[in-house]
Amino acid sequence: MSKRFTAGMVAAAASLALTVTGLGVPANAAPTSTRTFTVLARSGVSTEAAIAAITAAGGAVVSRTEDVGLFEVTSDRADFVSRATAAGALVGAAEQKAIGRKPKLDRVEQEHLLAAAATKGAAKGQAKGHAKKMDPLDDKLWGLEMIRADQARKTEPGDKRVTVGILDTGVDASNPDLAPNFNWALSRNFAPDLPDVDGPCEVPSCLDPVGTDDGGHGTHVAGTIGAAANGFGLSGVAPNVSLVELKGGQDSGYFFLNPVVNALVYAGNAGIDVVNMSFYVDPWLYNCTANPADSPQAQAEQRTTIEAMRRALTFAHRKGVTLVGSLGNNHEDLGNPRTDLSSPDYGTDPYPRPIDNASCWDLPVEGPHVIGVSSLGPSGKKADYSNYGTEQISVAAPGGWFRDGYGTDSYRTDANMILSTYPKKVLQEEGTVDENGDIVPGAESFVFKQCTARGECGYYTYLQGTSMASPHVAGVAALIVSRYGKKEGRNGIGMSPDLVEQHLYRTAAKHACPEPRLQTYTNEGRSAEFDAYCAGSSNFNGFYGYGVVDAYAAVKSPLKP
Repeated sequence: MSKRFTAGMVAAAASLALTVTGLGVPANAAPTSTRTFTVLARSGVSTEAAIAAITAAGGAVVSRTEDVGLFEVTSDRADFVSRATAAGALVGAAEQKAIGRKPKLDRVEQEHLLAAAATKGAAKGQAKGHAKKMDPLDDKLWGLEMIRADQARKTEPGDKRVTVGILDTGVDASNPDLAPNFNWALSRNFAPDLPDVDGPCEVPSCLDPVGTDDGGHGTHVAGTIGAAANGFGLSGVAPNVSLVELKGGQDSGYFFLNPVVNALVYAGNAGIDVVNMSFYVDPWLYNCTANPADSPQAQAEQRTTIEAMRRALTFAHRKGVTLVGSLGNNHEDLGNPRTDLSSPDYGTDPYPRPIDNASCWDLPVEGPHVIGVSSLGPSGKKADYSNYGTEQISVAAPGGWFRDGYGTDSYRTDANMILSTYPKKVLQEEGTVDENGDIVPGAESFVFKQCTARGECGYYTYLQGTSMASPHVAGVAALIVSRYGKKEGRNGIGMSPDLVEQHLYRTAAKHACPEPRLQTYTNEGRSAEFDAYCAGSSNFNGFYGYGVVDAYAAVKSPLKP
């Protein structure tokens, strides 16, 4: 039985992260320096009652998100968390500390950098047999061909009134492929720079202006969803939709509860049609309600996370937002998770955590209303790193797999991954682009530069991960809204998220489990831990869900209410 909707404890967007400290500290503990917390009120508690309880616990409210009962609070009490958790009006509190980060497998554990010398002659960044598409780099986008997005745009390229939120590290709107579709009016930054994790602030307010991305991850996601088909660079799945930056992650890739919840609530209130969430929770690989292996403070932290994100995701869905999330890169069946040996992965040393499937959640893919996406390589095989399982999977999509094509010339080549937009600044920090903006020798197979006649340049690189699969699905969802949505307000268009999800599943290309069903990745150099069993039928199974998302079928098939 799916745990997705059990006991009201379903959780949250893979992006959030927070740490609770101080539980168990005596009530008479001496005050310490002021710290910042995220506090969640219990359901049905009024704002006034919640503020009174926060004040009584020794906190001062800095800001509040009343739609979901969330408060940002400062306190100099060492025992604030325990006092807040004990208050009847409050669920609990979580200290805002750096504990989340972006996915670890985006760049295939840097394999393409380590193998650059070996692949320099073989990996030109172009898969064989791909016809040239509309934009110069489109011949490298095998993912668009796999989901037939190249054919879909002839019928429906997307409607500018349809908005897709990129809840991520930001979006580099200076890229000429993103600039035409970037929605400045709706874009927001909810995550001010924190010097202890992000380094010195670039601006006095520490709130980076929208249209920038010092992490790179969000810009890559945005390009796959909606890079313009403008004869330049490359194009996205839905090249005419509007891209909205919802910066909920730090420049460093860390994610905190307050910015992510605020981003989701804003998406609902602003009428955003689709939100992509290509990130996961740290420091806990799974958030559990009461894992015996965890301390009382760790348990309280996870319960606060679960409930806060359950509310935020439900609120956004109720307001008309279609939610799409990456399934995760831990190569495990989410319905039968392994013992967690990696958590907490920040602050203190990790320790073994047996995971009870009924009371622990991988976030956000196991949160309410989230469409979970697994990752495929060019061959159509499940990528070795991708999570899977009939309990949480919805559909499959191209996410890239560097090691795909074993036994062929394409094995371990950059072209097996996903090419998309990327900020020049980040490439310079990574050492693949020099101070003059030129690609350094040895990086030409996985970094590309395109410039307009006016000298405006865009940069592109390969990444892999379920983070790259999810935006393919978000793009198709945007095409569905563009094709079948109804006019809302003066300039808007909208569609029920449930109807979008239903049509997405119905039009996905059915894909049966491979034979043998137990897939091994020993040829690709992986241990037995990566072995994956595909359960289910051709209509729905643990590797492909309802099928491989199909943009062309989605825009050509009649809608069935």
